[in-house]
Amino acid sequence: MSREIVVFIGISLDGFIAKENDDLQWLEETEGEGDNGYADMYQTIDTIIMGKRTYDYVKEHLDTFPYPDKKCYVFTKSQTGKDEHVEFVQGDVVAFTKKLKQQSGAKIWMVGGAHILDAFLQEQLVDEWIITITPHLIGAGIPLFKQPRPFEDLKLLETKRYGQMVQMHYQVRKEE
Repeated sequence: MSREIVVFIGISLDGFIAKENDDLQWLEETEGEGDNGYADMYQTIDTIIMGKRTYDYVKEHLDTFPYPDKKCYVFTKSQTGKDEHVEFVQGDVVAFTKKLKQQSGAKIWMVGGAHILDAFLQEQLVDEWIITITPHLIGAGIPLFKQPRPFEDLKLLETKRYGQMVQMHYQVRKEE
């Protein structure tokens, strides 16, 4: 049995994950409720994948590293080795992730960014989507989905309201 990849992410109503300058202040200031389902999702994973830009944003904007108890891989062309929290990986993110999916363990959270997510979509590697929509129309920025991408059939598992946000939880229907 293969490990599942989950995308847990907040987006604007018009489909953006960040403004053009990587600004997420609009997302951070949205009136939510509790942790907006984060802790429930976080308990289901043991591995995190992210790009270097996402990692740099986390390091710059948070006082402490938010995932100290998880195995974290950061995909980059500019760094190798490890630091106290992550392992830097160069090379093909899809091939690496396919191998990771075959290892034993819990779910894998694809935190960001857009280039990795697009590569995962092209190869249909995402198994679950937990998308939280905020009450914003940003107009421009970094879209959640790049074009073109393959068709995927989803099954809605649940919807929840967190203050001004709506969360949709989908499972990807895989062809046997």
